[in-house]
Amino acid sequence: MHFEYPIVMLAEIITIGDEILIGQIVDTNSAWMGQQLNQAGIKVHQISSVADEMAHIQKALEQASNRVQLILITGGLGPTKDDITKKALCEYFKVGSRFDEQTFKNIERLFNLRSRDVSLINRQQAEVPENCTVLINKVGTASGMWFEDKGCVFVSMPGVPHEMQYLMINEVLPRLKAKFETPFIMHSTLLTQGVGESFLAELLGDFEDNLPKEFKLAYLPAAGMVRLRLTASGDKVNIQKMMETLVHQLEEIIKDYLFGYDEQQIEEVLGNLLRKLKLSISTAESCTGGYVAHLLTSIAGSSEYYIGSTVTYSYKSKSDILGVPEELIYKHGAVSEEVVRAMAEGVKLKFGTDCAIATSGIAGPGGGTPDKPVGTVWIAISSPIGTFAKKVLLGDNRLRTIQVAATTAINMLRKQLLIENP
Repeated sequence: MHFEYPIVMLAEIITIGDEILIGQIVDTNSAWMGQQLNQAGIKVHQISSVADEMAHIQKALEQASNRVQLILITGGLGPTKDDITKKALCEYFKVGSRFDEQTFKNIERLFNLRSRDVSLINRQQAEVPENCTVLINKVGTASGMWFEDKGCVFVSMPGVPHEMQYLMINEVLPRLKAKFETPFIMHSTLLTQGVGESFLAELLGDFEDNLPKEFKLAYLPAAGMVRLRLTASGDKVNIQKMMETLVHQLEEIIKDYLFGYDEQQIEEVLGNLLRKLKLSISTAESCTGGYVAHLLTSIAGSSEYYIGSTVTYSYKSKSDILGVPEELIYKHGAVSEEVVRAMAEGVKLKFGTDCAIATSGIAGPGGGTPDKPVGTVWIAISSPIGTFAKKVLLGDNRLRTIQVAATTAINMLRKQLLIENP
């Protein structure tokens, strides 16, 4: 059977499960699928979450089929009685079920790897709607299912993220690209730190007003950072040339805040710089509680430059472990330039590193004073040529203060090393 589809294809994502609606789990699947579809030139028109109820699922499918040409469904394919997606699909398409040998062989293979026999309840996972094309899930027991009906493609996948991602990458996206002709879409993302969204919007006012009609600029703020995403659709050769020119223009305007591109993380950028310069680093943290160390060590290969850390939360630990003089703490307070500089120099000496980062602040919600309100953080960085400190005021949200302080500290060291090594 052959269907004619429009050039601009619209998709809807439907997630099934009470656990999503009651907030027991966060729907990360839709965000991931949205990114993949966008890169493939398919526009996500709507995202819906529905309960584990037959009527609700079928109504959502019917409504979606009137809006879009592609419907991606996740969830409800497990072996337990509350997993009713296949039954709902059979009723929706008015078909029976069949036993799929390929699915069963895959289930047997997975059980054999664990030296287990296939149970009756898992055998039932090989029952699929009669009208579906089975998409074998090599990382799980629930197969994906592809349907075509009334000019619409329906794809049902497990809700387990790594299983859904496997099917999308290996089965769904290749089939979509082979079946549909979609427009060329290009994205370029520039990453900034240490500047707010509103300030960037003012800074980029003229740039944005003069963008070619094919281009759009989006501001995507996160804790302490803003991503600037340029998106364009049209003729591939022209779009690529214009994108290169516009990115260069944007780089020049935001050069004081730019730290990377696309999916890079600020800790990755610093790590690459430390590796290139053959420098080592240690950290001494108070208010950030090890979050700087966590970010640095989250990067594969960080053992090449990262040596160790201390979380010196109390006055005593700052003195005993880092050698910060007690009189300095009592004279200036733990949240001060003098103390945070001493922490950075102390941890640098303790671990014998070329560089160090130190933080000390009041994350809140309590502990603030008129001269040091909640959200006050002192950050020190120590590089091969000296130690530098900076005070930042980050507001009264404890988690955000920790996150922004950590990324600010990492960026401070990155910028200093670039000054020293132009």
